[in-house]
Amino acid sequence: MSTYNFDYLDELEAEAIHILREVAGQFEKPALLFSGGKDSITLVRLAEKAFRPGKFPFPLVHIDTGHNFEETITYRDKMVERIGERLIIGSVQESIDQGKVIEQTGKNASRNALQTVTLLDTIAKHQFDACIGGARRDEEKARAKERIFSVRDEFGQWDPKRQRPELWNIYNGKIHKGENVRVFPISNWTELDVWNYIRREKIELPSIYFSHEREVITRNGQLMAASPFLNMDEDDFIFRKQVRFRTVGDMSCTAAVESEAILIDDIIAEISESKISERGARLDDKVSEAAMEDRKKGGYF
Repeated sequence: MSTYNFDYLDELEAEAIHILREVAGQFEKPALLFSGGKDSITLVRLAEKAFRPGKFPFPLVHIDTGHNFEETITYRDKMVERIGERLIIGSVQESIDQGKVIEQTGKNASRNALQTVTLLDTIAKHQFDACIGGARRDEEKARAKERIFSVRDEFGQWDPKRQRPELWNIYNGKIHKGENVRVFPISNWTELDVWNYIRREKIELPSIYFSHEREVITRNGQLMAASPFLNMDEDDFIFRKQVRFRTVGDMSCTAAVESEAILIDDIIAEISESKISERGARLDDKVSEAAMEDRKKGGYF
């Protein structure tokens, strides 16, 4: 009699697919938040395994700061065309133009925090009752506190004291009118798990995840891609460096790391030896000790 042995990636995949199907079964209008980063790309692959040959039971939603890496937007558009799913774009620039948020000023100005208002407006406009995202517990301590089904109140706010127990993989999606649930199917994965899964599934990624030569400046001890979105002055010296990005976000707050890794195996070896988390390259997390938790309490994903 033949036997089939699950390895740990099979177990993580099965858990994530189960969660995605729970979302489809429990909610009326879910959405999958897509940033063009490796974690949301992994979610798309998992959704394909969960629901193909049918269509996804939710659209993809991208909250566009207008300050994204060009490679990420190009990848997003090609991927959406390939999979044939619906894409909804929430524009931070429109929120600024409508006076709902105020553009930050100063040398370290970023649009990253402004995404919260655009996200909440997009949720309200389309009446989404659940938003699926690629956050993982190993990324940051505030994310480590959050449940897989994370309930937000009618204002989109997260209260860590109001979380529900999730015993025996039972997920409670019951909410009152106006409330919203953020769902994290790969919450139990690590950065290394994601990369091993990408290697196994042969998933294509934006080129910025791999080593390339780019013009950069040093800002707050980090290598930032030189771009029109950075408020640079005469003190900023532009030079070229061989870098890659471990995480993808707004160009104004996402730093690069020096790297020669051009293959996935090289990246996996590099991560295995790293003593710095991938969020260590996000300047927005360094605003305060509780920067991420404060943003979550205000409605950030």
